[in-house]
Amino acid sequence: MKKLLTLVALTAITGVYGQLDRSVKPAAGTAPVINIKDSEVFKTANGITVVLSENHKLPRVSFNMVMGSSPRIEGNKAGVNQLMGQLIMSGTKTKEKDALDKEIDYMGATLTADGNSVYLSCLTKHMDKGLALMKDILINPAFPESEFTRIKKQAESGLISAKASPEEMAGNAERKINFPGHPNSDVMNEATLASIKLEDIIANYNQVFTPSGAYLVIVGDITKENAQKLVEQNFGSWKGGAVYKEDYGIGLQPKGNRVIFVNKPGAVQSNISITFPFEMRPGDQNQIPLNVLNSIFGGGAFGARLMQNLREDKAYTYGCYSDLQVTRDGSWLSTNGSFRNDVTDSAITQLLYEFKRITEGYVTDEELNLAKSSMAGGFARSLESPQTIARFALNIIRNNLPADYYKNYLKRLDAVTKDDVLTMAQKYFGNGYNIVVVGNESVLEKIKQFDTDGIIEKLDAFGDPVKDMKPADITADELIQKYINTITMTTSSKALAKKMKKVKSVKKEIEMSSAMMPMKITFTEINVSPNKEAMKIEGMGMVFQSSFYDGTKGAETNMQTGRKDMTAEDLAAKKKSEGLFPEMNYKTSGMKYELKGIETINGKEYYVLFCEDGQAQQFSYFDKATNLKFKTVSIQQKDGETIESTVMFDDYKDVNGFLFAHKLTQSMGEMNLDGTVLKIEFNGEIDEAMFK
Repeated sequence: MKKLLTLVALTAITGVYGQLDRSVKPAAGTAPVINIKDSEVFKTANGITVVLSENHKLPRVSFNMVMGSSPRIEGNKAGVNQLMGQLIMSGTKTKEKDALDKEIDYMGATLTADGNSVYLSCLTKHMDKGLALMKDILINPAFPESEFTRIKKQAESGLISAKASPEEMAGNAERKINFPGHPNSDVMNEATLASIKLEDIIANYNQVFTPSGAYLVIVGDITKENAQKLVEQNFGSWKGGAVYKEDYGIGLQPKGNRVIFVNKPGAVQSNISITFPFEMRPGDQNQIPLNVLNSIFGGGAFGARLMQNLREDKAYTYGCYSDLQVTRDGSWLSTNGSFRNDVTDSAITQLLYEFKRITEGYVTDEELNLAKSSMAGGFARSLESPQTIARFALNIIRNNLPADYYKNYLKRLDAVTKDDVLTMAQKYFGNGYNIVVVGNESVLEKIKQFDTDGIIEKLDAFGDPVKDMKPADITADELIQKYINTITMTTSSKALAKKMKKVKSVKKEIEMSSAMMPMKITFTEINVSPNKEAMKIEGMGMVFQSSFYDGTKGAETNMQTGRKDMTAEDLAAKKKSEGLFPEMNYKTSGMKYELKGIETINGKEYYVLFCEDGQAQQFSYFDKATNLKFKTVSIQQKDGETIESTVMFDDYKDVNGFLFAHKLTQSMGEMNLDGTVLKIEFNGEIDEAMFK
């Protein structure tokens, strides 16, 4: 009987299916109203708005305390709120950092903080203890001096990395250009970081962290009755000043095109960003159709117009995207991509063409449908997270949105037409663009044509104006001689030759550490007169990397790839920079070198010496006042990639009549290593095994 029923059912289905005309596309159904359970909202006597989203599926609960203050302009202390957000988890007045971390780990909880919020997630059974810790961090941070020093040192290393990242450099320039005189334009640099004191951190905390105007978002396995009791117990007595509110406007919309250039010496690609601010707040009636426009333009991965043009058609880049940001404190759109130097001008031409094209005609049905379906799918997936519902409730309250804003999101998305997209393009695109180019100076003449007044603005890595380098007042050879005489503590060539003749070997041991590594490593460097050298990096009883060069041959060995002998090209390049002080041999070794000029960094002047050995380029900065080397930036092409490394030198000390830097900071990509010289030994016993 079951088989018969199954056969009948299959026959019926097949019959109906056979009657369908598969050549006709089914009509789209009506977009549904999303059934989102309303969050419960109540307010405490001291000014906290509590948003509760009950969800009893799992025995977990989260609490997110978000401050209600507007951001402040930090000016010459840019970065103070960022540092405060990192420091707030460094212990309280009742618990040191280690004890706090152990309690959090024991519960299996997540407890984090930043410059504007504190977040707790834990099992329901640990809720009371977790809230007690959250309260302690929120109300009683200790801000210990030792942790402040550590975090500030980490920030210094981060600034070195930022100078090597074209994306960060472009982002800093965008913020400065789009939002002058606005909190969005606060970018930490060496000078602002140096000016931040511990008392600034404490003052910033007192200004930002106050119950007045704060929002507490609670999600998970908790009832309203229990939530009200726990909020009152833990946060009811919290006191603070009035909430700070300020509207800084929408930013500076460009009139005509502005070209902004950030110099990245030696770069083989130009990072190009076209950006502009616009007037829009979260929940604006134009936000959804503008999001659709952005998805079609450049925010929708491979199907978007920028990718199809710049990558698929022109092959100028691996990727080119647009990013739309609509926030309470300013809104903007940016495109971004990295392009070969030789097509920098062509890439800008095509980017501007795409901005113009989308304002002059309708997008296709296929583009529109793809964008809307992708956005609808993303919205639906976001609903799987309980935090999403609470975030929706918070957005409705903070931004004065209609109560059904998110319930009807899909209906409003579905209603967006090609006319709406064209209207958005004509309203927000085409009034002038900020064209930010991060690259080397060889592209300057190419990009001048895109600036309305023909004057290119030059910014540094942190978005601050720079002046062109001053002409050098000495020659490259004179600079090298000054440097060599300073570090060898000699005044004549005869004295120098006599002193160097006594140096048979120098062995340096340097201890290196990084916030990204769980251990310290030892870097050993050996120089043997006249031109032999070797190095070894080791830790935990293992040798991670080693290399040697004996004047005629050399090799490098590492744990990943094993041994690799130096090629003829490697040896030719190495011969140009051999010796304890390679600069001594530049003139006779065949090294190509040139004194570029005098650059001002944080109020100090540095000679910039450029050299090239056939495989790599290096920019060395020498303090004009002391003649000592301040830093080197090395750029090399390897396996189709650009590898950039920066080494900074500090704390020069006299060792055996020579000046050596005893503090070094090396940055390669996101990895930063801080080094301290442990020992420098002259004419000691040398392990010849290192040269094999």
